Amino acid sequence: MVDPRRTLLDLVRETLHLKGPKKGCDHGQCGACTMIVNGRRINSCLSLALSHAGDKVTTVEGLANGGALHPLQQAFIEQDAFQCGFCTSGQLCSAMALIDELKEEIPSAVTGEGPINLDSEEIRERMSGNLCRCGAYNNIVEAIRGVAGDNR
Repeated sequence: MVDPRRTLLDLVRETLHLKGPKKGCDHGQCGACTMIVNGRRINSCLSLALSHAGDKVTTVEGLANGGALHPLQQAFIEQDAFQCGFCTSGQLCSAMALIDELKEEIPSAVTGEGPINLDSEEIRERMSGNLCRCGAYNNIVEAIRGVAGDNR
């Protein structure tokens, strides 16, 4: 039985022992807890676990295919897109959802007319809910651009 007050983040970390998603701010402001639920990214620290019964929930642990890293994970390594690593799981989940949004041609607040131009401004807008205190933003953008450009 799940306590109706328990967040999805706490359930995943404390019961399922998946330690990728982090409790950063616990107020939905930093993105360290980002998970993908039914294809959309959410701040799991703000979401009650019971509201996701039957949903498809993906954490950073679910991105790799067996022993092989997902191309996005590999790009983060190659582009040195993390330093301390605390925000990385949330960054990766958010970036995965960003790629899916691009495939579905879902516009962002900075998307202009016509096809979506995957420039730095577009990526930064779509990733704006994920903070990196180390400041690895330029490398994160390059890692995403490299993979998202290949998947479009």
